[in-house]
Amino acid sequence: MDLFSFTECANQTHSLRALFELLVGCATKEGFSEVAYGALNFVEPLRLTEYPPPTVAVKWPPDWCDRYFKRKYHTIDPVVRRTPMLTRPFLWDQLADHYQLRPDERRVLDEAREAGLKHGMSVPLFGPLGRISVVSFASAFDDADPQDRIGHLKALAWQFHTAYGDIARPCDHGCERKVALSQREISCMRWVAEGKSSWEIGKILGISYNTVNFHVKNAMRKLDATSRIQAVAIAIRLNVL
Repeated sequence: MDLFSFTECANQTHSLRALFELLVGCATKEGFSEVAYGALNFVEPLRLTEYPPPTVAVKWPPDWCDRYFKRKYHTIDPVVRRTPMLTRPFLWDQLADHYQLRPDERRVLDEAREAGLKHGMSVPLFGPLGRISVVSFASAFDDADPQDRIGHLKALAWQFHTAYGDIARPCDHGCERKVALSQREISCMRWVAEGKSSWEIGKILGISYNTVNFHVKNAMRKLDATSRIQAVAIAIRLNVL
């Protein structure tokens, strides 16, 4: 399922459970069937009632889910701890390469891997008022390669996060919101949605790299987005693209 199809389906639901199941279904087709969504620094998000904070929705092996919550692993989970420090998706397997993890942090990752959450990756998500959320994906397969799927999984995470915002805070996003992009901005953003770089878009449209960046930045500003992927997610959600 591509981003447009995901958004079309997401637009038809006002249920967090249905939206999360849609995300899990799409991630499973990418080879990453274990998914979690959490709200890290605000206390009253819409959540599935069976999961305590900071988790909003989870699809993990039941035994690991029980252990994680009973032992309050979120207080020592390096994914939860490191997400606020990072702006880009990161691989769990690389956390120890970039940070001096404590023994209890390493234990959480080791136990998660033993429980069936292998080769995980997480996508930091930033919202209004400094809110930080995270979507994490993991595979049950030893040969999974999150680096190969990182672009698509990142886009799915942002699409889910944007749709979740419409369900959780409809007054903030508002179905009446109107955004007017120029035709050139729309053209550039459509190619961004296809995963093209500014250099590639410039070659396709016959304009310079700097001109592409100019139009993309204008579109991001109009859409109140902090990244290209978030801008694409909002634009699709608002039927601008």
